[in-house]
Amino acid sequence: MSIHDLKFLQEKVNKLKEDGVYRVLPVLNGKNSSTIVLDGKEMVNLSANNYLGLANDPDLKKRAQEAIEKYGVGAGAVRTIIGNMDLHEELEKKLAIFKKSPRAFIFQSGYDCNIGTIQAITEKGDLIISDELNHASIIDGIRMTKADKAVFKHSDMEDLERVLVEAQGKYKTILIITDGVFSMDGDLAKLPEIVKLAEKYNALTYVDDAHGSGVMGSHGRGTVDHFGLHDKVDFVIGTLSKAIGVKGGYVACNEVAYEWLNHRARPVLFSTTLSPGDTAACIASVEKLIESDELQKKLWDNAKYFKEQLGKLGFNTGHSETPITPVIIGDEAKTMEFSKKLREYGVFGSAIVFPTVPRGTGRIRCMISAAHSKEELDKAVKAFELAGKDMGIL
Repeated sequence: MSIHDLKFLQEKVNKLKEDGVYRVLPVLNGKNSSTIVLDGKEMVNLSANNYLGLANDPDLKKRAQEAIEKYGVGAGAVRTIIGNMDLHEELEKKLAIFKKSPRAFIFQSGYDCNIGTIQAITEKGDLIISDELNHASIIDGIRMTKADKAVFKHSDMEDLERVLVEAQGKYKTILIITDGVFSMDGDLAKLPEIVKLAEKYNALTYVDDAHGSGVMGSHGRGTVDHFGLHDKVDFVIGTLSKAIGVKGGYVACNEVAYEWLNHRARPVLFSTTLSPGDTAACIASVEKLIESDELQKKLWDNAKYFKEQLGKLGFNTGHSETPITPVIIGDEAKTMEFSKKLREYGVFGSAIVFPTVPRGTGRIRCMISAAHSKEELDKAVKAFELAGKDMGIL
């Protein structure tokens, strides 16, 4: 056997198979919408982050096509050299208007926002305080800094204050980081309490609102808007690949933060920027959100309906405060099997298991969208009922 056979990785893969959590990538045949064709079979899709259905919007597609004809398919460089187009400037201006923020700085993805921003705004002698259930991109971003790190129990304001009290007088800058919407359970951060503590102990606040943008607040402006905390949160991260329906991410911030990120955000400095087509489609999407909240209202109506129907069947859907609907199964292997059962009944609901969530809390995370029809949701509910009975869960 050769060292190049990577035996140590094969052993790890074999262990995944033994534990019943090995997965094969699904193959999507066509667009990602409320109903999809997966591996040649049509089924209701409950696993996309396309909250408002804008990934397939004809106006967005037209704008993307027009931009490709004018600008080409790629930006051709990083923004700081010659990749910065008037399209990128326009998108940032539209995002700033949408978020009611002085500036908005775009990245290639929401993940890049966190690994790029956190390392740029903190240094040795600072302290980052992070909610224990923050997204992996936040955790990775924190790992890239030289600042000290502390973790507070999920949404536990007493524990957060304990850390803040212990940190007084020891650091140059203290930065509190939290998700706005926690993507696995759908609960909201206690932003009013976090901001109050930040002001009391002279700390900055940083909110990753990937699952709040387009969903929470007036016209989908996010959890900061939902709680009326404009000008109280220093850094607001948003994604352009979920409710916005395209690709990319952004940081809503003040002028000096924008200037600094332009000089020190490593993903922007060392990776080609958003393509012209993606950028133009994002502009069109943000314009739609500014103009109307019709899709947002449809999203919430669908989510309420779906949760009510699952609740009547007796499923545990946790304590979600958003359209994210976790159906908690528990055991990892059982959760994977439940997901397979749903596919047999024409529904794609992806299994979320450890290490994405704690052991023993495996769930089917259902992502409801404005694009779902009531008929599609009814079909999904029936599939849950049948799968639940087949496996002795109901």
